[in-house]
Amino acid sequence: MTTQRPISHVFVLMLENHSFDNIFAMSGIPGIIAATTNDKNSYDNKDYYVSTGAPVSMPSDPGHEFPDVVEQLSGNKHYPSGGPYPTINNSGFVSNYATSKTEGPTPPIADIGDIMKCFDTPKQLPVIYQLATEFALCDQWFSSLPGPTWPNRFFVHGASSAGWATSPKPWTIADWEFNPWGGFTYPNHSIFDAIKAKKLKYRLYNDYDNQFSDDPPNCIEDSLGSIAQVSSIKGIHHKDVHSFSHFASDLKVSYDYQYTFIEPNYGNILNNSYAGGSSQHPMDDMYGGEGLIKATYEAIRNSPLWDSSLLIITYDEHGGFYDSVKPGAAPEPGDGSASKSNKYNKYGFTFAQYGVRVPAVIVSPLIQKGKVDHTIYDHASVLATLEELFGLSPLTQRDKEANDLLHLLSLNSPRTDCPTTLNNPVKLASVAPAPLSAQEQAEIDQQPIPESGYLASFMITALKAELDLADGSPEEKAAMIEEFKKIKTKGEARTYLKKVLAQIEAAKASTGER
Repeated sequence: MTTQRPISHVFVLMLENHSFDNIFAMSGIPGIIAATTNDKNSYDNKDYYVSTGAPVSMPSDPGHEFPDVVEQLSGNKHYPSGGPYPTINNSGFVSNYATSKTEGPTPPIADIGDIMKCFDTPKQLPVIYQLATEFALCDQWFSSLPGPTWPNRFFVHGASSAGWATSPKPWTIADWEFNPWGGFTYPNHSIFDAIKAKKLKYRLYNDYDNQFSDDPPNCIEDSLGSIAQVSSIKGIHHKDVHSFSHFASDLKVSYDYQYTFIEPNYGNILNNSYAGGSSQHPMDDMYGGEGLIKATYEAIRNSPLWDSSLLIITYDEHGGFYDSVKPGAAPEPGDGSASKSNKYNKYGFTFAQYGVRVPAVIVSPLIQKGKVDHTIYDHASVLATLEELFGLSPLTQRDKEANDLLHLLSLNSPRTDCPTTLNNPVKLASVAPAPLSAQEQAEIDQQPIPESGYLASFMITALKAELDLADGSPEEKAAMIEEFKKIKTKGEARTYLKKVLAQIEAAKASTGER
């Protein structure tokens, strides 16, 4: 198969929190399965229809934890532990956005219909629109489970979340860092383990230097979204993640990595706004992510690797935004994730249900222009593609049964009409939040670390980075963990994250990355 489809390099860029309809329903791309302006949700005796005019950024973060998605997909607030997923009718997106407080305060009532709105893709998102029309757009790519960022990102690296269907909670549950401070562990290992065992190579990047935001942070505490989520995984040292600022130059010389995974910058994680990054999180704008997409494509396109490359651009989960397609049943991983004895599986989820549909654009000179693909995929399809290309064994039943992408490589020779540069991102009008006063900052610093959101998750990843970078004895590392467990407030978290980020800066300087 590799002779017929000569792909030697697979690149994946995974962004944040948008549904397929939110990005592409109003794109005008012919042949896609998408929402129309007849689709609606009802709440409090009022109908809210799908329309164009999605806001540049959301005033509050839509819910996307496991219970939120149950309501969004079924209109039902209850999931029967260990039972079948409630009947899906995609009816609860507006009601959940109006009432959920899992990610923060509820929005103004006048704004709750924004959850049904879609971007005018050609005008607002010209970069991803150009790629979708130049290469392949997948309109049946689903998140791997109906839940938030972290377990879905774990799926792209291991076809499992080891039982997690929610965001990791502060310290008490997230003991995968503490014993033996190795990081998140898969029952059947990660794709990175499999690649190393096959004597192949991978490389990791993130937008560490935050090159693309139109409103980048101006102080170190606003830069804490530079920590890569993938570094939370056992076997991935923080030094394994390279700054994206070196990506284009790296591709020019002897790039012998079969697999490359790229993360955005997550912006301001301390206040749960994620603003000023490149992840396209709902409370940030889309500009930074469009810039990162453009830079990723252009670096590969103008490198010696182009003819033998495959680029996958997708989103980890839907971020609470409406989608019109009902996700179907999914193969259980079969690795103990759904076991009643799994202490991480808080809701007794069976992992037999896909999550909400997300955008996916597949790029290669071996793909026909303007392809619309209706094949069912989830994040395990990334792994299935790698496994088929490079002779790797499946990690779980999920990737064993997942569809790979190789059928899209239908051309006998590389196209010569692929653009060398893409449209520029469009800077859309947005209102930047006013800087906090000293009193406001002091009040925030006294707040406890929330039970949901990225802050607790990134705190855990920061601990792993500190332990990775430490040269101390096991006793000294144990002492670091005990100090970490004392952190209770946002102010203490800010101080700790600043300390770890300074250590990361020093480590990058020592390896010539600064």
